Amino acid sequence: MGRISHTVLLSSRVNRMEALLNEWLWQQEYWLPPGISWQDIEMKEDEGRFPLPRDLIYTLPLAFTFIALRYVFERLIAVPFSKHFGVKDRIQIRAASLPKLETFYKQKNRQPSQIEVVSLGKQCGVSQRNIQTWFRHRRNQDRPSNTKKFCEASWRFVFYLISFTAGLGSLINTPWFWDHRECWRGYPKQPVAEAHYWYYILEMGFYLSLLLSVSVDVKRKDFKEQVIHHIATIFLIGFSYCANYVRVGTLVMLVHDSSDFLLESAKMLHYAGWTRTCDSLFVVFSLVFLVTRLVVFPGRVVHTTLVVSLEFFQPFFGYYFFNALLLVLQALHIFWAYLILRMVSKFVFLGKVERDERSDEESEVDDEEEEPEGEGDECSWQQGKGAINSKLASLANNCVLNNLTNQRNINSRLPKAR
Repeated sequence: MGRISHTVLLSSRVNRMEALLNEWLWQQEYWLPPGISWQDIEMKEDEGRFPLPRDLIYTLPLAFTFIALRYVFERLIAVPFSKHFGVKDRIQIRAASLPKLETFYKQKNRQPSQIEVVSLGKQCGVSQRNIQTWFRHRRNQDRPSNTKKFCEASWRFVFYLISFTAGLGSLINTPWFWDHRECWRGYPKQPVAEAHYWYYILEMGFYLSLLLSVSVDVKRKDFKEQVIHHIATIFLIGFSYCANYVRVGTLVMLVHDSSDFLLESAKMLHYAGWTRTCDSLFVVFSLVFLVTRLVVFPGRVVHTTLVVSLEFFQPFFGYYFFNALLLVLQALHIFWAYLILRMVSKFVFLGKVERDERSDEESEVDDEEEEPEGEGDECSWQQGKGAINSKLASLANNCVLNNLTNQRNINSRLPKAR
């Protein structure tokens, strides 16, 4: 009896805490304009679907479904497709098995300082030059292959292309696609079409899958910005759905998808070595990105949420929170536009796009190529100097012998000529 009463008491406390959380979280002041309550926006079944927060629960299992589909897609479709496109992986020299260096590499630093190199050399009984070479080979060993990059880009390309095509087809005949004031007419009691409901659920599930798999994806210079972008996008999609900002939310997603599939296709061509086609496609992507992210997004979408919406309701918490997330995205757009313009300047002045400004920071040097020696590596410097001197001496001797031989030949021909 005591255990049963304790269980009942515990469940009642949990229910009470859940009720308090729901009461605090779903206060109408957070989600609805002033003067509107939840009862005012209740819709009958024949009036259409109204967005409910519980609909977003399905995005989590959908995210794991996307991860499973990606695994199957990359191995059954993307890998054979990469071979057909001629994607070649760099041949890498594996670092020798040195437990002390491996432990230092994994637990402390991938790029040791000069002092650490000297210390490791003494511990392992290896020259400083060999220590530096080992770490270079070990870093290159962890670099993702071109096939892995191609598979990742092809998966995103397929999703963004399908998402943009389906999104454009579902929005092109809607009134708010042409007149952004229609995004707020009748707000917040606006029914959601079935196509837009699935547009939201699939987009949020996909970005959740990207966030869950970010640790195994190719890490680039903008890794932190990518994580911030995924989190801001998930919050933006989730909040806009709960607050019934679905109309303007569909426009935000469409603007982003319009350039994303071009970027991923340019990456695929880059990894396949199709340089000219990649450069041409990159120019098209740059134009679309700069126009959609720096002109259309702030000039039309952000303007309608910040300014035009105030013609239909007074500002509330949801208004400020939604616009704050949009401004975070816009700040990321400016950062990426800066990187893109740097690449465009290289393309204009050098005639080609040398490398992705967002690519991983480790330089792509050939493993056979030797790095400059450090100042403290006197032994290897002396060995190199001795080798150079011996080669110069051998060359000088050969030159002297050739001169003597030629002189003898000339002298032997002189009597015959006389």
